[in-house]
Amino acid sequence: MPIKRLLCPSRERRIPSQFSWIDQRLVRDRHISLCGCDALALYLFLITVADAQGLSYYSDGSIVDRLPFDGHRLSKARGELQKADLIAYQKPIYQVLALGQPAKPKPLKTRPVAVGEMLRRALEGRDDQL
Repeated sequence: MPIKRLLCPSRERRIPSQFSWIDQRLVRDRHISLCGCDALALYLFLITVADAQGLSYYSDGSIVDRLPFDGHRLSKARGELQKADLIAYQKPIYQVLALGQPAKPKPLKTRPVAVGEMLRRALEGRDDQL
């Protein structure tokens, strides 16, 4: 195992006095795989500004002023987060939800390859194309 060392000791991260955190299960349990970039940007914004109960009262206008979104992109991102069961929304309140069961990963988009073809590629050293 490599030895960990700070790359920039003068910028070591410290836990801030205000409440804000990200549950590691977001990645470990693959919840993050259920959303696109806009939805994840909105999620980061919401978990940063939410209080200890996960509530945020930022209006759509305030969010659009702070993120590179227009109203349509914000609405779409919000819908993705709701579908992924990461937030609840009832105008004007957002609630970042506790993470539920692990997400089912999206299926890989690959074409079927015959076993013989896989063996041929492997023998040729082309395992990166399997």
